[in-house]
Formats: sequence, C-alpha cells, structure tokens
Amino acid sequence: MGVPVIGCKCEVCHSKDIKNKRTRPSGLLQVNGKKILIDVGPDFHTQALKNDIDHLDGVMLTHTHYDHIAGLDELRIYYYRQKKALPCLVSKETLEDLKLRYHYFFSPKEDEMHSAKLQFNILPKDFGEMEFCGLPIKYLSYKQAGMKVTGFRVGAFSYVTDIQEYSDDVIKALEGTKILVLSALRWTKSPVHFSLEEAINFAKKVGAEKTFFTHIAHDLDHEKTNQKLPGAMQLSYDGLEIIL
Repeated sequence: MGVPVIGCKCEVCHSKDIKNKRTRPSGLLQVNGKKILIDVGPDFHTQALKNDIDHLDGVMLTHTHYDHIAGLDELRIYYYRQKKALPCLVSKETLEDLKLRYHYFFSPKEDEMHSAKLQFNILPKDFGEMEFCGLPIKYLSYKQAGMKVTGFRVGAFSYVTDIQEYSDDVIKALEGTKILVLSALRWTKSPVHFSLEEAINFAKKVGAEKTFFTHIAHDLDHEKTNQKLPGAMQLSYDGLEIIL
C-alpha cells in the first residue's frame, strides 16, 4: 500500500526517516547503456521524476497485481518521445491478464497515441534464458496466491519479488547470484508474501553475497530492522543504487 499508509497513525508511518517513506516496489537496470524497467507500479510518475528516467529501452513485468502494473499508462511519454513501442518482456499468463486489464493496449488503431505502446516479448517456458534489448536475460517462475510470477536474472544480479510458493528449480536457477533483491513483507506471517524470517531462510539457500529486501510493509522500521538482520542482508529503500 506504500508507506505512509493512508490514514495510519503508526510509528513508521509518522517517521521522519526518509528511508521509511516507501513507494511501490520497482527497479531500473542500467546495463551497457540500456535502461530496463522492472515493474511499473502506481507511483511510477513520481519515481521517474525523482530518478530522472528520461528514456527507457525496455520493460520487464513480474506479474499483474495492481502494485506492479498500475503505472503502465505512464509509459506513453516514452512512446511520444521515442516514436516506437517499448519492448516488454512477460510470461504468457501475464500477457493474457494484461489483455483483460489493459484491453486498449491491443487496439489495431496504430495511429492513436493516447496510450502507451508496448511490443510484447513472451517468455517461452517457466525457466530459461533469452535475449531482450540486446541483453541475455535469465528468468524463473514461481507462484503467489495461485498467480504465476516471473523472477529475472542479469549476470550475477537477481530480482525475485512476490514469491510465496516455489520449487527447487528456483533455487537452482539462482545459484551463483551475488546480489539478490527479494520481497519480505513483515516479521509476522502473510497468506501471500514471505515473512522476513522466511525471506532470510530463502536468501540463505541462495547464498548471495548481499541480499536487499523489498516490498516492505509499514510494520518494519528501516534502522531498527536492519540491526536485527544478518550482516549480508538489509532492507532496501527508495533510491537505493547497487553497482554490479
């Protein structure tokens, strides 16, 4: 829901620590001069201005829950300026859901410029590797509340959000990861997300040199939580930059 949560009076929502102000989770990969966005949540307009995202080369979507795709229409500015559809990497299941939620993206009227234009690249399997925007992208699949979610890996960097149910193949696909971004909601259990303890155990299985937790609820204070985490793990925050 973002932090502060609307109407909440808790300590974290009223914290003056800028790292306790959280927009919805997203990421920007900058590799070999290319800028690739991971997920486009409802706060994308604010995020793009704050981080000077003046152009994009592609978009990768993990799944179609609101907090990961609600900003898709904001991508129309890149079509206006770049005069070409943005490549968008998705699973077959994500594409089919987008056809319901954003049916007008699939209009045959190519001369209309009032919505975002996306060129969809469909992942052929649950696990594998393919070239996207000139980069080798590895991908893996798992479930959240019955919905298929896609994790992405570029070199030794892996991005795994909204994970709940997973197979041993997921851990195998993440072997050799040095930097892991992983979702962790709060200390207490959730019916659809990893708790922080579950995320820590998952991160230990992967064995990354550094793990950054994302998708953080208002239950977690940034500094207080970091003090309780293993040394190779910490909470991420808006604007965090990781150099690979």
